[in-house]
Amino acid sequence: AGNKAFNSSNGELAVWWDFLFRELADPRTSEWALMDNPLPTITILSLYLYFVISLGPKLMKNRKPFDLKNVLIVYNVVQVLVSTWIVWEAVDGLWINKYSMFRCESVDWKVTPENLRICRGFYVYYIAKISELLDTIFFVLRKKDNQITFLHLYHHTGMPMMAWATTKYYPGGHAAFIGTINSFVHMVMYSYYLL
Repeated sequence: AGNKAFNSSNGELAVWWDFLFRELADPRTSEWALMDNPLPTITILSLYLYFVISLGPKLMKNRKPFDLKNVLIVYNVVQVLVSTWIVWEAVDGLWINKYSMFRCESVDWKVTPENLRICRGFYVYYIAKISELLDTIFFVLRKKDNQITFLHLYHHTGMPMMAWATTKYYPGGHAAFIGTINSFVHMVMYSYYLL
């Protein structure tokens, strides 16, 4: 009887899994890398948190801080370029040519080159949020532990999950506004870090 109950609940889990991560998902983005289900993103974020909270500080305890000046220059230039591209795609692809700033816009689900451009912008934004986990890793390697606050960790784990969810289920509409503003702020912030 126990095995039958397990198979029954396992079957129900498979039905729910399929519903949540296939039926509800936007088919335009579902096949892209890391987009099938949240487990890859959750794994990346779990490893990130383990490293920056536990393993990294232990490894760095008796070591001198790494000098990452050149690495940080390249990293910051890449972040500025990616953030600039995201802002450009949003402004040109959405706010100038498609959406109104003054009324709520929903997702246009049609498969068109313009809509796929929007989906691609959401996906690049998601990948950018994953890449920004390096900010904290660099703090650990440079022994700048005072910069690793609860708010910093909350932001750097929450944003990739939010970006994954919007790319998976809702790539478009006014959800793009948050990513546009965030990317503009990051464009300015990473430019400042280059000074």
